Amino acid sequence: MLKYVNTDVVFQEIPNEVTLAVNVSGCPCRCPGCHSKYLWEDTGLPLDKDSIDQLIATVNDHITCVAFMGGDADPKGIDQLARHIKEQHPELKVAWYSGRTCLSAMIDKQHFDYLKIGPYIRHLGGLQSETTNQRLYRRTTGDKFIDITHLMRHDNSPRK
Repeated sequence: MLKYVNTDVVFQEIPNEVTLAVNVSGCPCRCPGCHSKYLWEDTGLPLDKDSIDQLIATVNDHITCVAFMGGDADPKGIDQLARHIKEQHPELKVAWYSGRTCLSAMIDKQHFDYLKIGPYIRHLGGLQSETTNQRLYRRTTGDKFIDITHLMRHDNSPRK
């Protein structure tokens, strides 16, 4: 069962989006240098269709995107929630950050508008770093995505 620890409305996670970031617990990746070690534990509140609807309702007038930060222990569950958001909240975009190096076969990429993949490796840096191993992709059509990692660089803010 998916659980989340907390949420926040963020402005730099996804370019040009006001994003509800949902921090999912139970991360199996355990990246060295992780800045969110509290998400390694299986803790928090249940994350299901009802709870995601409640979270969206509390900030819906202010957000354009929902991003699942983690969820690698249950990619099928993340996919089901993404599909639910697409069906029930079609005005919102959906993003997922997976700490894996490749996406799970258990997801349908058409349920996502943005996909960020790759473990955090401290000496390579995050998305703002020229040497990062992480990649941020934006869906163009169907299940086709383009790499937009370069948009996250320069002064730690996305370029248009």
